[in-house]
Amino acid sequence: MNRMQRPPAPDSEAVLEYLDGDFKIVRPGAYVRCAATGVPIPVDEIRYWNVDRQEAYAGPDAKLLSLGIKR
Repeated sequence: MNRMQRPPAPDSEAVLEYLDGDFKIVRPGAYVRCAATGVPIPVDEIRYWNVDRQEAYAGPDAKLLSLGIKR
């Protein structure tokens, strides 16, 4: 983000493109929703995602839950 851009509103949902080992911000926002649980994940805290499904997960347990594996 440069000085001419406004920071995203705290209640706006971002749109990301998930890549191998990284992601690209398509539409800026403060968070994305976990595909398994629906909880908001701050963009700077995203650590788990699926490139093929293009979805983010709140943590390793949510990732396993999305695959139908219960711990």
